[in-house]
Amino acid sequence: MWDVLRHNFCSPLTLSFGLGVAARVIKSELTLPRDMYAALSIYLLFALGLKGGVELSQSSVAAIFWPAVVTLLLGCITPVTSYVVLRRLGRFSPSDAAGLAAHYGSVSAVTFLAAQQFATALGEPLEGFLPTLLTLLESPGIHIALAIGAVQASRAGRAGATAKDRPAVERGEGHSARGLKEVLHEVLTARSMILLVGGLLVGAVTGETGYEPVKPFFEGMFKGALTLFLLEMGIVAGSRLGDLRQAGWFLIGFGIVMPILHGALAVALGHWGGLSVGGCTVLAAMAASASYIAAPPAVRMTLPEANPTYYLTASLAITFPFNLLAGIPLYYQMAKWIAG
Repeated sequence: MWDVLRHNFCSPLTLSFGLGVAARVIKSELTLPRDMYAALSIYLLFALGLKGGVELSQSSVAAIFWPAVVTLLLGCITPVTSYVVLRRLGRFSPSDAAGLAAHYGSVSAVTFLAAQQFATALGEPLEGFLPTLLTLLESPGIHIALAIGAVQASRAGRAGATAKDRPAVERGEGHSARGLKEVLHEVLTARSMILLVGGLLVGAVTGETGYEPVKPFFEGMFKGALTLFLLEMGIVAGSRLGDLRQAGWFLIGFGIVMPILHGALAVALGHWGGLSVGGCTVLAAMAASASYIAAPPAVRMTLPEANPTYYLTASLAITFPFNLLAGIPLYYQMAKWIAG
């Protein structure tokens, strides 16, 4: 375990993230230009989808069926368990609990990439259809959590529950007023979904032959681009460290313990679904991650009364660093243990 942790801590990805956090802590002016950040995210997401599509074109339906079923099951379980814990133990309002659950029910593509690179560096073979599982996990959790939150907030408003939630209900804000169609459009047309799904389709249609001419660009630069992107993510995470006081100890514990529980469940289900050790590790990292790209705009649109400090701080300043530094190696050890 210590060898795995040392390998992870000494990787360029982890060290670059740490450098970004340190730069923000010491109040350095270091930052990536906004256009460069956008270009890196577009490149990484499209490259991920494109390579996954090429691998998908060579995979059989039988090979991907049960992993896909398991992934969709996780997309239903993680937002529900997150919401219940936040409401029953954390005593969060329905809107705040749903907003957080939407983030923890979805997935962080960057965490997926980091887990993929981690498993590859350790020599673990990976299933080529894993990016397909990423797209399957991207949106179900968001919609389930937002639906729960909207229903509960509406009930609380009608019963005269909290003054915080009542005005939002009376103004017609929330899932019911805005409509499922508008929320679905917001999530399904988001940049991350278009790039991932579009890349998968392009890669699946072109196949290995069509991919070969552009392969040097999309694979040769990939690790370097990811390293720069994690430097920027470290800067962003470091800028939210001050919000940890407002988040409270319960949310800090939630942002660490809940990913471990979801990761353990994903390892067990992934093993049952026929995934390799590397595949289980990546699936666990996906289930344990919290979205900070697709989920925030959907939550802001559907549950505007949810406190952004909670869901942005939890996903970016707590869960993302935990997964990058310790979570991914832990899920790998779980996967090795369950595989015997």
